[in-house]
Amino acid sequence: MDAIFKALNDPARRALLDSLREKDGQTLSELETQLDMTRFGVMKHLRVLEDASLVVARKRGRFKHHYLNAVPLQEVIDRWIDPFLAKPAAREVIDLKTQLEGSAPMTEKPDFVMQTYIRCTQDALWDALTDPGAVGNYHFLGATGAGPLNAPGDVMTMARNGGPAILTHKVLAADPKSRIELTFEPTWDGPDMAASRCVFLIERAGESCRLTLEHYDIPTGQEGVRDGWARIVSGLKTYLESGEPALFTLEGAAE
Repeated sequence: MDAIFKALNDPARRALLDSLREKDGQTLSELETQLDMTRFGVMKHLRVLEDASLVVARKRGRFKHHYLNAVPLQEVIDRWIDPFLAKPAAREVIDLKTQLEGSAPMTEKPDFVMQTYIRCTQDALWDALTDPGAVGNYHFLGATGAGPLNAPGDVMTMARNGGPAILTHKVLAADPKSRIELTFEPTWDGPDMAASRCVFLIERAGESCRLTLEHYDIPTGQEGVRDGWARIVSGLKTYLESGEPALFTLEGAAE
């Protein structure tokens, strides 16, 4: 937490985060034009934000793109703010519009990236992401499926309180314990809704695992899907580290 508050205690760094909130995935050159300082100065501020995990950098081709990582901020909110809020209504899960087929080329730029560190084994993290029985411990939608998501074509459906399916994940590619790419197929507004894609990357980091989430092909105006993911990833981290279910709902309260 100290690194987060230190990173936020500077107007230039807050300006960089505001800029990435408005337009995620900017390069250093794009960000440099928005601050009255040298390129080296902007790089130093970005390094502080990366050290606090508030910004995640991903290189695609010749360019390095910077993404606002909402997970650490969400963890602060979940710890100190949301338990005291009484919000008037649930926010609906985002309406995704872009149909997607096949795997994402490595040169493709994700719409946003989230990253966190979880004190657990790769086996435990992989099982939590792919086993329908485990997903319900941290996802505000319950999960069903014939079995774990291990191979292309495997399917997991999500439903709230045992109701009809409103979200489906289908495996596009899987490297067990390291990488899984899934469709994101919403049906809460009907069966004709288009799909996008998400990718989970798992890497060992000492006694912990580094989990990175990339989401691709979200149409303009639908970027709010990041808010739901931030709650899900925060719940996943809490569940794996505590062994207790952790459901951070769209209303903002932990159940």
